[in-house]
Amino acid sequence: MKRGIGNRRILSIAADAASNFRDNIGTLPQRPLKTYAEMKEILGGSLPENSEDGEAVIRDLADKAHAGLQMAPGPRFFGWVIGGSHIVGTAADWLASAWGQNTGNHHAAPSAAAAETAAAGWLLELLDLPRESSVGFVTGATIANFVCLAAARDEVLRKAGWNADADGLFGASPITVLIGDEAHTTVFSALQFLGLGHDRVVRIAADTQGAMLVPAFTEAIAKVNGPAIVIAQAGQINTGAFDNFAEIVPLAKKAGAWLHVDGAFGLWARACSLTRHLAAGIEGADSWATDGHKWLQTPYDSGYAIVRNEMTHRRAMTIAASYLPIAAEGERDPSHYVPELSRRARGFATWAMIKHLGRSGIAAMVERHCHVARIMSGMLAAEPGIELLNDVVLNQIIVRFGSGETTERGDQLTRDTISRIQSEGECFAGGAVWRGRQIMRLSVISWETDVDEGKRSAQAIIRAWRIVKQQPEVQTQ
Repeated sequence: MKRGIGNRRILSIAADAASNFRDNIGTLPQRPLKTYAEMKEILGGSLPENSEDGEAVIRDLADKAHAGLQMAPGPRFFGWVIGGSHIVGTAADWLASAWGQNTGNHHAAPSAAAAETAAAGWLLELLDLPRESSVGFVTGATIANFVCLAAARDEVLRKAGWNADADGLFGASPITVLIGDEAHTTVFSALQFLGLGHDRVVRIAADTQGAMLVPAFTEAIAKVNGPAIVIAQAGQINTGAFDNFAEIVPLAKKAGAWLHVDGAFGLWARACSLTRHLAAGIEGADSWATDGHKWLQTPYDSGYAIVRNEMTHRRAMTIAASYLPIAAEGERDPSHYVPELSRRARGFATWAMIKHLGRSGIAAMVERHCHVARIMSGMLAAEPGIELLNDVVLNQIIVRFGSGETTERGDQLTRDTISRIQSEGECFAGGAVWRGRQIMRLSVISWETDVDEGKRSAQAIIRAWRIVKQQPEVQTQ
């Protein structure tokens, strides 16, 4: 078989399987049909000894994997804040895989590097962040936080007279890290990876919505003596709340601290005129982390590490070797802003999505999702026994079932309702623990979700709750 014909057939099989999945995703149960244990049996087996025809392998993979796929790109998936992998971004990502470009440097992959350069500028304009900032294209907000905090760690120590890049942390001045009590777990992971520790931080008390209390922050930052990093939050993972940047940023600057913002999804509020007030003052920070595979709807993996001072960013990340080209004046080497050398060409999907949606399309999508969240939360709050626990300022909703019941009974009713919702599959919602109580969390962020899909999902949740609350309470010894 000629190579061209074989390539086209294999890619066509994959395209057909992907198209069938996307075309029917809204009609399928909004959950995997089989469990992990079942999928291990289906996809497992002994090591293949001999080669197998490529067309047959792709057909086999598509047929077998289908039953274990999560419906995250669907219109009624609210389980996590992960976006819906827009079809335009997915197509661009397919091209990135087919082109096989290693975005290690701009000479090895000119198109990939140029796409990142263009997309980086567009991102800064969309999010209205300082235009001199640099952008690293990483896997997601976890690594974006890591990159930004690596730059922060090195810079605050450099100002204290210590070269952490060359000499490590042994003997360096201790760094005080101030962080809100309700910060996302991945930020604590980044601190762990960087040798700053996830427990040796100064935790700032938070209000009922999870935002840092300014008086508590004021008191804590006044005690700082030496290198310091402040980590603030745009979009608390459960409530969607924002820290008060207008007050926190000046206080951090006065203390000489580096201020980093974890804005995995909340930073996109800056792209919409109706929500940008939530992040007022955020442009005064030193670094920002956000995801593309959330509100920009790019496929995985896609995150952005944004640092105001480009040289600080580059000092923390640049990998040098004699066989690597040196960037000339005006050239941007993609590897200088991420902790990787060999990596996929992530910038193509970001370039395509911004090109497709444009400023107005992104703003309209953010506005629509926030509108849907308000409608859904209103429907749920109006149902007896369902308690709305957050101010719906963005796209996040948290509710609890069994209002008026004991904590233990409410926890059980909430777990049972979530289980029933997932089993029925009309929509998908997940659970979490908030302030010591079991909750259900809804994240409205898929590009396919509109008002009708939101109402349909809220009605399904209410139906499940009405069935669960009629079930007799199981008495335990």
